[in-house]
Amino acid sequence: MADRQVALVTGANKGLGKETSRQLLGCGMTVFMGSRDPDRGAAAADDLGGAGTAVPVRLDVTDAADVEAVADRLRRDHGRLDVLVNNAGTVVDRLPADTTAAELRETFEVNVFGVVTLVHAMLPLLRASAAPRIVNVSSTTASMGLTSGGADFGGDADRRMAYAASKAALNMLTVQYARAFARDPDLAHIAINSATPGYTATDLTGHRGARTVEEGARIIVDLAASADAVQTGGFFNDRGHVPW
Repeated sequence: MADRQVALVTGANKGLGKETSRQLLGCGMTVFMGSRDPDRGAAAADDLGGAGTAVPVRLDVTDAADVEAVADRLRRDHGRLDVLVNNAGTVVDRLPADTTAAELRETFEVNVFGVVTLVHAMLPLLRASAAPRIVNVSSTTASMGLTSGGADFGGDADRRMAYAASKAALNMLTVQYARAFARDPDLAHIAINSATPGYTATDLTGHRGARTVEEGARIIVDLAASADAVQTGGFFNDRGHVPW
């Protein structure tokens, strides 16, 4: 299995993270499935049936020690990382006028700062890959163009100011990383993109989303498993580009 590509998916014990892991396993990858709860992570990996290729790891993206431990494990076991899917996320279900700064900070801690922690720790491993890809799982509600234009996102999008703002910040991380990587000869081969699964039926949406996790994970996996990752610094759903 030495020639298998190696992926790390955060928030992989359920929902989009688990389905993304399942599809990446189907692409022939070894998938490290990050989960805050080791028992739930192990159960999810067992459920996918990828003995030796679905690897559960304890990973709270807000815990730098967890992140470093996973990076050390990848370094020891594989010496590289081919795919990083930043999927772990949290949401506050509250109207903007009622949302507190503390709730905003907690949301950004996971959805933004957690991503920076992961990317920073995994860069040496990604650098060692021949064609590394980073996929940041964003949201259509992060689109300033669609939001300001009055788009109907479905569900209670008007109750998710903290979430939408954090995902808009995540999109800017994607752009800034892409620009910086392109200027650095040691990092220029890393492709990084934002993906939006759409309004998907997961715990995050109270299972009210109109799309299945299989449909939602499609664009994440397409960007993660692309044989020639030439597109970078973009924002996509499974129909193409999404306006910033």
